[in-house]
Amino acid sequence: MDLDAFYALLTPRGQRALAEAGELMGADPVAAATALRRTYDAALTSAALTQARLRERAVAKFGEDARPMYFTPHGLEQSTRAEVAAHRARRLTKGDMGDAGSGDAGSGDAGSGGSAADWATEDGSTGDAVSGGGGRVGVRELTVVDACCGIGGDFLALARAGCAVTAVDIDPLTVAVARANAEALGLGGRVAVEVADAAGVEPEGYDVLFADPARRTARGRTFDPMAYSPPWPVVLDLISRAGRACVKVAPGIPYEFIPDGAEAEWVSYKGEVKEAALWTGGQGPARRATLLPGGHTLTATGAEAPVGPIGRYVYEPDGAAIRAHLVGEVCELVNGRLPDPMIAYITSDAPIDTPWAARYEIADVLPFSLKKLRAALRERKIGNVTIKKRGSAVDIERLRSDLRLNGENSAVIILTRIIDKPSVIICNTPLPA
Repeated sequence: MDLDAFYALLTPRGQRALAEAGELMGADPVAAATALRRTYDAALTSAALTQARLRERAVAKFGEDARPMYFTPHGLEQSTRAEVAAHRARRLTKGDMGDAGSGDAGSGDAGSGGSAADWATEDGSTGDAVSGGGGRVGVRELTVVDACCGIGGDFLALARAGCAVTAVDIDPLTVAVARANAEALGLGGRVAVEVADAAGVEPEGYDVLFADPARRTARGRTFDPMAYSPPWPVVLDLISRAGRACVKVAPGIPYEFIPDGAEAEWVSYKGEVKEAALWTGGQGPARRATLLPGGHTLTATGAEAPVGPIGRYVYEPDGAAIRAHLVGEVCELVNGRLPDPMIAYITSDAPIDTPWAARYEIADVLPFSLKKLRAALRERKIGNVTIKKRGSAVDIERLRSDLRLNGENSAVIILTRIIDKPSVIICNTPLPA
């Protein structure tokens, strides 16, 4: 879809084509295209069908907001899930951009911050106290510059939180899509979107810099920050000139790229690590993990995980805690220990509930051997297994085939190392919560 085709979608005729394309979702693609071509030209038909398909895919990230929104394939892929964007907007408007202490490992949201008075009014609205003005006296909007706005997933959350956002992107089509999204969701009055290079942004003129550099090159997704767009040196320059900043990065960002003094936060949504963000301008913990949708947060305390023998239970820490190097803190929560000092599985003798780890009751522990494992599963009449691994080179799908399972029972098997020896832990299937 090019810029002209997108603008055609915004016309009354384009809106009718898009509505009809939405009604045809689920039909045979050729039949859908043929039906639309009876009324619309080829370019508008293609643009409408593409947009309708992208909206269907976007529901997973944006919920019902996706229905009136617009997308590009790359923009949808990189855009932030709505729940994660809302979490960041709450942190920003509450003043919790790195000023929180150790956080709440059990429940609640991600901390109230230590300088909220600078960033939010007593009634929860954003702004600093100033004199004069209309509406509520003494309130100034929090200003944010979104230096790589994409299709607008993050600035939509910021605008809904009460911020005044200036957003830029270097691609004219992406900017047009972002503007249309702000208007479609009734936020056009709080967001200004311009075509510009992020490198030319002047963060000094705003309260907060937000940036989500593109992580895709002509050869596909990149995990090298130096290949981001804009590249990492430009991002670091923007951060250095911003009073406060939040930069979205890939969860696997190497630690050496994290600026000194920044807080790195890894966010997990329903058990899957979605992204990381770097927060600067505060004096909070160096590392934080957050679980959504519950809002649980865990920060570094310096806890060190002891090493000891396998107990009755094995705990699998959430990926956000692992990425944030907080396995020691999770160990402390479950009064546990590591069977192997280099592997992020925890064992304990007590069944302790925590949102930070999945718990499995251990049925048996064996040195890894296909023959012994097969015999143990047959003895237990195991016909269905969930296979997990960490620190093992075994191919899971090949193992599943080689086990030749047959039986009515289920189990979880964990392939790992215990004191550097390849091992397998057979666990009972956990009961539904």
